[in-house]
Amino acid sequence: MSNRFAITVAVLIGVLNPGWAGAALREVVVSHTDDQGILQLYRMKEDGTDSRQLTFSKTGCRMPSCSPDGKKLAYVEQLGGGLALRVADLDGRNARTMVADGMNLLPTWLPDSSHLIWMKVSPQPKQDPARNSKLFIMNLSTGEHRRLFTNPEQRKHSNAMPTISPNGKRIAFISDRSGDMRLWVSNLDGDGARLLSKPEQERHETIKAPIEQKVPAWSPDGKWIAHWEGVEMIHMSQFTGIPNPERDRQIAATFHVWIVSSDGKRRRKVGRGDDPTWSPDGFVTRAYPEPRRGGPLVMVGTKTAEKAIPIVPPRRNWGRFDWVPNTP
Repeated sequence: MSNRFAITVAVLIGVLNPGWAGAALREVVVSHTDDQGILQLYRMKEDGTDSRQLTFSKTGCRMPSCSPDGKKLAYVEQLGGGLALRVADLDGRNARTMVADGMNLLPTWLPDSSHLIWMKVSPQPKQDPARNSKLFIMNLSTGEHRRLFTNPEQRKHSNAMPTISPNGKRIAFISDRSGDMRLWVSNLDGDGARLLSKPEQERHETIKAPIEQKVPAWSPDGKWIAHWEGVEMIHMSQFTGIPNPERDRQIAATFHVWIVSSDGKRRRKVGRGDDPTWSPDGFVTRAYPEPRRGGPLVMVGTKTAEKAIPIVPPRRNWGRFDWVPNTP
């Protein structure tokens, strides 16, 4: 499974000097493999120091999401043949399973820190899991959850990879409503949905595959949405079963992070990479492969440039990360 569901990455340390001296270090919760090769959650400073292991799973934890109030942590853990939705205190204690059945992915919080939205997929062989996805919402106080979007027309299509606006009134998501997977926005109930962005090219002329959009992330000020754009990994050798290293390199070269204004009027490329997020002070984070370290380079923007954040040890796989919110 891809990590736009479970992409494996590590970070290049020492190639770029992040220049931490004098900087106020923020914290992250990151999923990376332990000494036994199992994905665990760790909390650490952005320079990779003060790392504390939060989970001790026998099967693997990934896709951490910190609540806006900085008190809770949502993530998914492999249980049996599925991925369970779990919620714990931010220190990893008092973890409980909220949804045990199915393949639950990419939990995201509403601003009240009391509701979660996530995607549930029903994967089919050799098919992008996002093509068969539904969105759900849960009230953590009661444990009750329901499918998001009630209109039958909305439910005809796959809806995946949710991200919530800072005011909690709108949702950005990926859908195949226009054919290929594209970035859409709507009210939280699904009304007022519109296509927000589309690639400059619908298909890659050399690879003969569609250019798609995935993994949206709303900026803290609500003005921008970052997303991945490129040819999906299901067209690579590891998924097709047909070795073609040159085609794989061509596909990887299409992976870029873009940002689009929340009104859809402005759009620009940030750089190569995948899995975009936003730092608490409003800069885009992206990751891209760095073979010399056996994984990717994780970069975050600054006021003047970008810097590498060494949040994954060398030669370790990862399962995404999230920034710990700045709270009083």
